[in-house]
Amino acid sequence: MTSNDELIFFDEQENSLPDGSQSSAPRQLPAKCWKILIVDDDQEVHSITTLVLKNFRYDNRSLHFLHAYSGSEARDMIGQHPDTAVILLDVVMETQNAGLAFVEYVRKARNNPFVRIILRTGQPGQAPEEKVIVEYDINDYKEKTELSSQKLFTVMVSSLRTYRDMLIIEANRKGLRRIIDASANLFELRSLKQLASGVLTQLVSILHMDADAIVFETSGFAATKSAKKFDILAATGKFEGLTEINNGDQLPANVLQDLNEAISQKKCLYFADRYIGYFSSEVGAETVIYCEGWNELSELNKSLIEIFCTNVHIAFENTHLNMEIEDTQKEIIYTLGEIAEARSQETGFHVKRVSEYSRLLGEKCGLNPAKVEILRLAAPMHDVGKVAIPDTILNNPGPLSEDEFSTMKNHAAIGRDMLVASSREIMKAAAIIAVQHHERFDGSGYPQGLRGEDIHIFARITAIADVFDALCNDRVYRKAYDMPEILAYFNQEKGSHFDPALVDIFLANIDHFIHIKKVFRGSLP
Repeated sequence: MTSNDELIFFDEQENSLPDGSQSSAPRQLPAKCWKILIVDDDQEVHSITTLVLKNFRYDNRSLHFLHAYSGSEARDMIGQHPDTAVILLDVVMETQNAGLAFVEYVRKARNNPFVRIILRTGQPGQAPEEKVIVEYDINDYKEKTELSSQKLFTVMVSSLRTYRDMLIIEANRKGLRRIIDASANLFELRSLKQLASGVLTQLVSILHMDADAIVFETSGFAATKSAKKFDILAATGKFEGLTEINNGDQLPANVLQDLNEAISQKKCLYFADRYIGYFSSEVGAETVIYCEGWNELSELNKSLIEIFCTNVHIAFENTHLNMEIEDTQKEIIYTLGEIAEARSQETGFHVKRVSEYSRLLGEKCGLNPAKVEILRLAAPMHDVGKVAIPDTILNNPGPLSEDEFSTMKNHAAIGRDMLVASSREIMKAAAIIAVQHHERFDGSGYPQGLRGEDIHIFARITAIADVFDALCNDRVYRKAYDMPEILAYFNQEKGSHFDPALVDIFLANIDHFIHIKKVFRGSLP
């Protein structure tokens, strides 16, 4: 070495205990620092390295030194600190190749390709540079006699720069993979609430993936803008339990201001400590997502969110279009059902009530949400076959003759025949309900005389919903029953007309059914 480059050794005991021994316990770290692991059986090497680099900073971070004096200690230390950035490693310690064995352990057993390993040896003949570079995954090779203070500074800068860049690449890779996975999942969600909840969950996940960010509890909500308020679709953290926003009382003024600004500018807003996503559709629907709970939004997170939100915008657009199509289908279904009911001069809200009764009973008996939704949409068409029944029979105020009743019973098979040709799941379900909702649990119903669970669960549920609503309302041939009479009738017919298990569920939740009856009261003019 030259006199300018020569390192001066002195007796410094980094992390020394009162008895002079070395402590391997990590100290409390600063908020941001680079971890440097010195592995050498020579105390002088530890001392001089920490002395030379004690004021070193790179990318506005200082160094935190970890010390190991053997290969086995180094294994323990890297296990405790997998985020170590650089290892300054001796070759010969407790054995002739302890350092090289440690390299194998880090790269293969620990599967850590990121930490930069600088091999320092005082015995180059023991570990020839060419052989070591070829056979071991190390990043630099230095003889101790050539490692001056300037060269140590240079190798540390280059190693930390490489380590940082590798982490950025890996974070981007993980972030993009997460976005791909999240986006694929989001496109499978059909309802606006499910989509909003999924987007909120994924955003929180992206915000938590930056290891350098100091993240506290992330709070947020997703809301859709209606005429005079925001309807909450999903919420988390301190906003959990929020259901709607119709004035400034429910939210801090700055949050409400952010929402209105995003809607006014019709774009997403990025701030250091919060994010407001804005999504609109061609049909005019507007959705906002608000997230907060961190000190600083990194450039990586910002770029990932921008990519993610591009896909989210498409997902919201598709969801709104699907909702528009589904709403149109629902209107057609209800209209078709109401046409049949209107011809028989029965209450026009009958099909809506049967739909909601069926939905509720389906939920209470444990059907999964997808099946419940199909049931809710299919139930209104239970009597669609009545369109082929003559008015004289449908509106006969007296008892039907045997021939008239035989004709009336045909509406079940007619309804099935009208619907069964469709490949749509809702129409298939409606065909089953149409043909089976007059079957009886004891096998005495029509048109097929099915018994018990041979009757589809949709038809067994709709039968209860249909009869309950029929008994609650006036018909051309009789007056509505009182509620005690209705309850008595269902208890009497349990196990004969109706599925007894479903009747028990129905009666246990009768207040909910009565509530639906009150909400959907009314008749066609």
